[in-house]
Amino acid sequence: MSEETATAEVAEELKSLGDQIAGLTLKQAKELSDYISSAHGIEPAAGGGVVMAAPAAEGGEAAEAQTEFDVVMTGFGDKKLDVVKVTKALTGLTLMEAKKLVEGTPATIKEKASKEEAEKVKEELEKAGASVELK
Repeated sequence: MSEETATAEVAEELKSLGDQIAGLTLKQAKELSDYISSAHGIEPAAGGGVVMAAPAAEGGEAAEAQTEFDVVMTGFGDKKLDVVKVTKALTGLTLMEAKKLVEGTPATIKEKASKEEAEKVKEELEKAGASVELK
């Protein structure tokens, strides 16, 4: 099947939506991802596509085999400014972007980090006053 044939079979409204998504800035794409995750429970797949979140595995095998962790801030406590500064340093975001990320908790600060890196990020955020989970 040629690329033209595949494109012709897609409804015009879906093409328009796809073009809008492709034109998003990185910040807008992150905000869209966060919205879809919180409002609809849909998490991004490792390849960048959108899939339904799988239920958590029961038993110890999956937890022991986990090699990548997401660092999720669940609260910023009484020292929001300190948490924003640490978040800015960890993520490379601007001060305003870091502030919005912190205020939008729960927020994923780091994705697919090694256990050591995730623990380090968690420790820095907790030192600043944030509540953090590793997933």
